[in-house]
Amino acid sequence: MTTARWQGTIIAESDETTVVEGNHYFPLASVRVEHLRPSDTTTVCPWKGTAGYWTVHVDGLSNPDAAWFYPDPTPEADHVRDRVAFWRGVEITD
Repeated sequence: MTTARWQGTIIAESDETTVVEGNHYFPLASVRVEHLRPSDTTTVCPWKGTAGYWTVHVDGLSNPDAAWFYPDPTPEADHVRDRVAFWRGVEITD
């Protein structure tokens, strides 16, 4: 099982992640959304499309924009639709 953990708290875990460019994309249903807060940040990937972000929140601590997703990916990246990836100190383990 692949696990995303920050500050010792599991944020997501799944046996069905998709790895793209070295990042595990977790199915949205496997993410503990109570640890996510909306962010206004967006970025554009030339082949995946526009990414949205969430701030990871655990025990009163915030990790801004540590989770990202593609709400409307390009056809080439449709396999990351409804999936979430993490960075900025979120530990991913298999």
